[in-house]
Amino acid sequence: MATTRKRLGDLLVESGLITDAQLQTALADKPKGQKIGDALLQRGYITEQQLIEVLEFQLGIPHVNLFRYPFDPKLFNIVPKEFAKRNLIVPLKAEGDRLFVAMSDPMDYLSVDDLRLSTGFHIETAIASKDDILRTISKYYEDELLEDFFIEQPEETREQQDELTDLDSPIVRLVNQVLSAAITQKASDIHIDPQEHQVVIRFRVDGMLKTERYLPKHMQAMLTARIKIMSSLDITEHRVPQDGRIKVTIDFRPIDLRVSSLPTVYGEKIVMRILDLSSSLNDMSKLGFSPLNLERFMKEIERPNGIVLISGPTGSGKSSTLYAALNKLNQEEVNIITVEDPVEYQLEGINQIQVNPTVGLTFANGLRSILRQDPDIVMVGEIRDRETVEIAIRASLTGHLVLSTIHTNDSIASITRLIDMGVEPFLVTASVNAIIAQRLIRRVCRDCGREMPTSNREKEIFAKRGMEIETIVRGSGCASCNMTGYRGRVAIHEVLIIDDAMREVINNHGTPAQLREIAIRNQTVFLIDDGLAKVKQGITTTEEVLRVALIE
Repeated sequence: MATTRKRLGDLLVESGLITDAQLQTALADKPKGQKIGDALLQRGYITEQQLIEVLEFQLGIPHVNLFRYPFDPKLFNIVPKEFAKRNLIVPLKAEGDRLFVAMSDPMDYLSVDDLRLSTGFHIETAIASKDDILRTISKYYEDELLEDFFIEQPEETREQQDELTDLDSPIVRLVNQVLSAAITQKASDIHIDPQEHQVVIRFRVDGMLKTERYLPKHMQAMLTARIKIMSSLDITEHRVPQDGRIKVTIDFRPIDLRVSSLPTVYGEKIVMRILDLSSSLNDMSKLGFSPLNLERFMKEIERPNGIVLISGPTGSGKSSTLYAALNKLNQEEVNIITVEDPVEYQLEGINQIQVNPTVGLTFANGLRSILRQDPDIVMVGEIRDRETVEIAIRASLTGHLVLSTIHTNDSIASITRLIDMGVEPFLVTASVNAIIAQRLIRRVCRDCGREMPTSNREKEIFAKRGMEIETIVRGSGCASCNMTGYRGRVAIHEVLIIDDAMREVINNHGTPAQLREIAIRNQTVFLIDDGLAKVKQGITTTEEVLRVALIE
């Protein structure tokens, strides 16, 4: 083994997957204690599958797929759960004095030595993906501990209150396991759906809901109560919706969750939105903007005054784009104040106000108060009524840059919506600088994506938008993407700049069709065009684009 102890970074450079410059950048920027493989994955220089293939080829260590591996449950007592999680190791099988384990980093010789000393076995390593290992740990270590809890117990034998707060109780472990599984799968939301005879737990991964597990009906009350205790909600109130927040550390990572409970026929449905701070403060260049759209957007948010609106339905990444813009604008000499409902991410150096209608703190009242605080940039979470939009317009006309979101289908519809709210057309034209429509679409999995010839229907769709395409990249499905063919999401955009010609049409009560003609003359890239351009680049598929954008 001593002859093969090469550094991982050098192996990847030798195999041509990354350049030496990329390696040096990752080494310089990575936090202390982070492994170089994780740093390269985080920056998107390599995929986990590529990393595994290099290690398999260079070191002669076999790769194992844990998706349907026949594990021996007794071995999970030999390797403690904490050790397995911290070092990403799963025991596979024991033969004589040898213990076979799967590791995400088989070059982590310190962990191998620790395991050899603690178990007394000679350790044989295999490679498995990090997600595969975390899924296995979450499933096998916890399921064994929770077996008794799945059997219905008489009500009087449970000391419920102790159960709900004791960190070693089955219900606490079950909730932690659900949270851990959701974070491992990079879910954005956890849905706990009560049904007549069972409770269904579903995760929203890459915008699509999928069932994670079914729980017996008798566990519903304790599960709901545990989540309510964690989020400081009233556990005695079951008749009205409630909202709360949870801050927990799962798998050595601090996690922020936004919790909403809603009374239904079969009990309270709970939805937990997982707020991943690391993804929200993205560099502007990582949000999926095309070079032209990015240049136009940056120009608009750097103006000293006016309104920039981001439009799209719930869950289309509007908040992430706004936060990325605020992060870019956040300088020492600038006073930024936001009014949000709710405050999703807490940003350092920015004054954030939480809307609270019960005490009269609405968007409009909060915005009115902000203007007395000498702001340079104001961010309003959402424009949803006439009063809010009028104060936002007043703020923009008195020398402030206002960033906000609006719920409409595209950028031109946002102008119609503002006028429908009762705003005079001349106020819209005097204040609004740009409107950005945004949607999220799934990315083709980089590990199983393959080039394929396009269908005649796809060629027609591209031809209609003045484009040509011969091949398209599709994912066949692998362990990395849970057999879906997609992994991760990317945004598509439509950046509409309000120029003088548009202002004239709006002031003369022109039609959306007239505005669209001017937008085409100004070379505006519409949602469908930006999406199809990403199909040509091999980032996504035509089906994904047509799921969120219409062909005119």
